[in-house]
Amino acid sequence: MTAEQQETGLSDKIAATVEAYIDGLNSGSAEDIVNLYADGATVEDPIGAPVRSTRDELVEFYSIITGLESREATLKWTKIAGDTAVFEFTLVTGTAGMKFEITPVDIMVFDDDGKIAGMRAVWEQSDLKQL
Repeated sequence: MTAEQQETGLSDKIAATVEAYIDGLNSGSAEDIVNLYADGATVEDPIGAPVRSTRDELVEFYSIITGLESREATLKWTKIAGDTAVFEFTLVTGTAGMKFEITPVDIMVFDDDGKIAGMRAVWEQSDLKQL
């Protein structure tokens, strides 16, 4: 297999993982989302927040989203190069009669199997809007 064929295969795996990530935000469990991550992966969401690096920390983090009354994630665009994907999505969540919207840009680095090795989310508190 040529280097170009290997890169194309990885790009396909990355694209599928990004889609699965958005699907997980929409209707998956915290475990479903965390299963997209490689062992030892890190999450910094948002950039500047403490880095989460254990499976338990990742499950706890994603349980916040998956535990909400409603959630809808919509992928806006994705760019993939080498082992990295950058994508923007909108997440609308609802709880206790209130709805919130945020549109982060996530930067993910992947291992050779297409698992997420690291994620950094670009957003700040002022980006969170009450609807």
